Amino acid sequence: MALRAHFSRLPDRPTLETRWRALEARSDASFFLGWTWIGAWLEAYGARPELLTVADGDGQDVALALVGHAMTPRLLGKVATLCLHQAGDADMDRPFMEYNGLLALTGQERPAVKAALSAIGERRDWRVLHLAGVDPESPLLDLPVHRRVKLDDSPVYQVDLDAVRSVQGDYLSLLSANSRSQIRRAMKEHGGSLPRVARAGPTDVEPWLEEMRALNQGRHADNAWDSASFRHFVATIARHGLERGDVELLRFTDDGGVVGLLVNFLHRGAAMNYQSAFAAPRSARDKPGLLCHAAAVADYGARAFARYSLLAGKDRYKQSLATCEDRLEWWALERFSPRLEAEALLRRVLKRPISA
Repeated sequence: MALRAHFSRLPDRPTLETRWRALEARSDASFFLGWTWIGAWLEAYGARPELLTVADGDGQDVALALVGHAMTPRLLGKVATLCLHQAGDADMDRPFMEYNGLLALTGQERPAVKAALSAIGERRDWRVLHLAGVDPESPLLDLPVHRRVKLDDSPVYQVDLDAVRSVQGDYLSLLSANSRSQIRRAMKEHGGSLPRVARAGPTDVEPWLEEMRALNQGRHADNAWDSASFRHFVATIARHGLERGDVELLRFTDDGGVVGLLVNFLHRGAAMNYQSAFAAPRSARDKPGLLCHAAAVADYGARAFARYSLLAGKDRYKQSLATCEDRLEWWALERFSPRLEAEALLRRVLKRPISA
């Protein structure tokens, strides 16, 4: 089947949603390529990327993708950049794309990527292509370019819930002695058990997300929850996702009050923790975050999910909770440019990575 790819202006949202969801129903793509994520991003940020369409000979959609075009800052000045499922703007890209790629018809992924790369390669209006959160074996990395620069890579720490069920739900037995000890000590601060789990209904979304904002206030130097546009995005994806059944907002409590809240994505047997907020520790031994995640593992294990993912991140607590891991990478694919060559030389002299 001969496939052809082309770029076009983004259609109105109802038209795009109809096309996107029709293809999504015939695709094995990740949650981050589904309409719940894509639609929330477009709605919350007003992003206007281009639409990349891969179609068959009859003009039917075989793959779709959003491609942002921006002048992104570099060491020697701004550079024309294409960004897959990103805008090339720090605020608009704060939601953090993972498991990136094309939304493609099952079985046609590689031919679709080949056609898409041909269309990207034919464009003369870019010098750098950003690929955020892609699989290390992604065929998108096969684009012929002058230089490939890995910006970052990250583990995706996960809990194998089948393994948890194989030990009759004794999740702690699968962890290191230190992690077991920390969680058990924290449990003693909360009455000797894990906190109770409640799932949000439609009327809970606004007050629970406000509670998350308040709990996160002042916790980090660069706190996404301080951004009104990011809070709008989380509210949008939570509201639409609850309706579709692929997003959950969980609240954890015990007799002493709230312990924490989680925003999780549900997709193809996996529960993925996207955002969290935890109460202040009640003592030096208390670990509200570990308790909430352990309670989530127990909840999803009892509901026959296959994996509980903590998504990308190098945080120590994620590693301590995991029983297995995946990996994602961030790349800049560069065409030849005298300015980029001068920058590469300067970086070698200064020993500065491209991410600096």
